[in-house]
Amino acid sequence: MQEKKEVKRLTLEPEQKALEINLDNNIYGTFAEIGAGQEVARHFFQVGAAAGTIAKTISAYDKVYSDKIYGEELSGRYVCESRLYKMLDHEYDLMTERLQDERPESNFFVFADTVSAINYSRTIKGNGWLGIRFQLRPDSEPNDLVLHVKMRDRDNILQQQAVGILGVNLVYACYHYSDDPEVMIQSLMDNLRKRVTIDMIRISGPDFKDVDNRWLSLMLVKHGLTDVAMFDASGKNIHGSEFLYKKNVLVVRGSFRPSTLVNEDMIKSSWEQFKAEPDVEPKKSFLLTEITYDNLCADGELDEKDFLDRATLLNAMGQTVVVSNCEDQTKLIKYLADYKIQKLGLVVGIRQMMDIIHEKYYQNQDGRLLAAVGDLFTRNVKMYVYPMLQEGSEDLMTCQNMPVPDGIKFLYQHLLDNKQIVDIENFDADILHIFSKQVLAMLKTDEKGWEAMVPAKIASLIKEKCLFKFPYESMEFEY
Repeated sequence: MQEKKEVKRLTLEPEQKALEINLDNNIYGTFAEIGAGQEVARHFFQVGAAAGTIAKTISAYDKVYSDKIYGEELSGRYVCESRLYKMLDHEYDLMTERLQDERPESNFFVFADTVSAINYSRTIKGNGWLGIRFQLRPDSEPNDLVLHVKMRDRDNILQQQAVGILGVNLVYACYHYSDDPEVMIQSLMDNLRKRVTIDMIRISGPDFKDVDNRWLSLMLVKHGLTDVAMFDASGKNIHGSEFLYKKNVLVVRGSFRPSTLVNEDMIKSSWEQFKAEPDVEPKKSFLLTEITYDNLCADGELDEKDFLDRATLLNAMGQTVVVSNCEDQTKLIKYLADYKIQKLGLVVGIRQMMDIIHEKYYQNQDGRLLAAVGDLFTRNVKMYVYPMLQEGSEDLMTCQNMPVPDGIKFLYQHLLDNKQIVDIENFDADILHIFSKQVLAMLKTDEKGWEAMVPAKIASLIKEKCLFKFPYESMEFEY
């Protein structure tokens, strides 16, 4: 999937969008809103002609009453993904059961949200889940579009207003931009720039069967809706609040272009070392692999097919993948802080470690060096560094003998002494001669020997799916 040209379109106000939906006699549905998210239906009522669009609105604000309608949440949380799906299931089944015969020409929808806005003491920042189940043709199976939003306004009323605008954008996008998922995503931010962050989106259903949801995660980062998006080993887009809360987390950063034996060893050895830490409980620990957007654009422009190739191999290795705009790892640390991570490990190669130290030093010579390093090495953060062979020799470069600018040597030694920077142990020294760039160049021409540099499963997938421009003519066919 190659990069598309930017689509020029007119950005409509939420009132215009709501009115267009109301004036479409084929669109008919329910609005179900919980908590602070009670603003969406109001837009449709205020612009007029709502009788042709709205079957019902409901705000089950009281938790006991909400449980009577949608069932209890075992987690005790009401602003969560499972609550949203229970709302969509219940309200859509009710509507089709009651109105299918009365409105055979209608495209039914259910919009639902469960939102918590910022509180008086500001201990809750404001976030929520929004979703819509919708038909594009009468009597067809419905589609689902679900997203997670973080509010950035510092006022409760402003956050509620932002949810109202986002809900209108969501309904409008599904019925007006369904033929172009990239435009759908971009349009969600109409009239909302810098007011919300959308860090998870998932689309499913018969009209979107060809949409790769991992690509949607990339689009969120590409178009600035978020700095961080995630998907699991099955390729399903997921949100950190649903599985990272109060966990120990290890993040392995790399290019994974392609995933080599070195990548496999880096992941395995760092993961075992992390779980063996005395203050890390293995059963409450989670492993993530991260690809940064700047790495994806290292050759000049974003190649979406190249991203999906990398993602396919990482998923085949059983990995959950983070795509981020966090070249500076402090951005990732701050993002994960919302989930109250207990211990956070960051895994990099020795060359990347050198880049980090040099960057912190040379960009902060105006007295901010200590603060800049402190932002990265917070109390619960440790960096695990994978070694490399020194150029022209068999000697290893580790974080113990890595060249460091004189002006930061004392601070760097402090980090080593306090074990906030550590070498990865129990690595495989016999494979340190393998480099992804070399493997990539070899597999593009099917040069003999590249298969031995990657895990067997990875070699088979590259050949089977012609990943990373593996030559189609090199494939063996059975007749």
